[in-house]
Amino acid sequence: MKILLLDKNHPLITEQLLAKNFILEEDFTSSYDEVCKKIHHYDGVIIRSRIPLDKHFLEKGKKLKFIARVGAGMENIDIPAAEKLGIQLINSPEGNRDSVAEHVVGMLLILMNRLFIASQEVKNGIWLREENRGDELLGKTVGLIGYGNMGKATAKRLSGFGCTVIFHDILPGLSDEYATQVSLKDLKERAEVLSLHIPLTDESYYLIDGPFISDMKNDFYFINTARGKNIETKSLVEALKAGKVKGACLDVLEYEKSSFENLEAGENEDLQYLLESEKVIVTPHIAGWTHQSKEKLAQVIVDKIVGSFAG
Repeated sequence: MKILLLDKNHPLITEQLLAKNFILEEDFTSSYDEVCKKIHHYDGVIIRSRIPLDKHFLEKGKKLKFIARVGAGMENIDIPAAEKLGIQLINSPEGNRDSVAEHVVGMLLILMNRLFIASQEVKNGIWLREENRGDELLGKTVGLIGYGNMGKATAKRLSGFGCTVIFHDILPGLSDEYATQVSLKDLKERAEVLSLHIPLTDESYYLIDGPFISDMKNDFYFINTARGKNIETKSLVEALKAGKVKGACLDVLEYEKSSFENLEAGENEDLQYLLESEKVIVTPHIAGWTHQSKEKLAQVIVDKIVGSFAG
């Protein structure tokens, strides 16, 4: 099988697939149009986020048997078109679930204990103790939306902090020793911390908006390591200003480019507020981006490709 690699990834992908007699070709620079012109030569393609695989692209890939995304989200692939064409879709959420879970906990602890603010103050000669009292995770009810790989890994960590972890998911029967499944209404009634672990779909676009936030009974902390467009930024900013959202940890932003490589907001008051507010921690889409996850993501992809197509 001939496979096209469109993004740089861990070298083990190339090493292990070559050892299994796959034919590999790398192209990390060609444009969408240039790749479209040659995709008909390949049986498979391995991607991250550089090029969108829309219906036009997939129809050009006459021989495509699989698309493998090194990561969890699949929104840059036209999934219905791929399924109609019989193209197998492969992703690797197992590979970075642990790094995402640790990032969630890390951001939450920094925010709730004012660690970044206090550290910067001391470095600037300011010594404030009462003003930097923290808020403990112990005893908090944490609500997760989405209970796949990322949600489960996050629940496992938070349960160790003495939190009560509840979650809502569109699939039934997912409760385990770390978290209890509840209705969305119940989650809004009980959660003091809200964390998103869902893909970006038509249903989840702006899932968290003004009415959703208003429905939350408690003032709450908000964490998003999923996709920026899962939340309407304008409504988040309004809730932060009003105190309904006590603080936000954002690893993803509505204003990211589709490749996740930068922002494309230009002059934007809401973004500026997020970047300047002491109530907000922002990181550059790195929750699943550890040294360990880079290798694990690649290994999961290799294992799935070999399992389905080798021999």
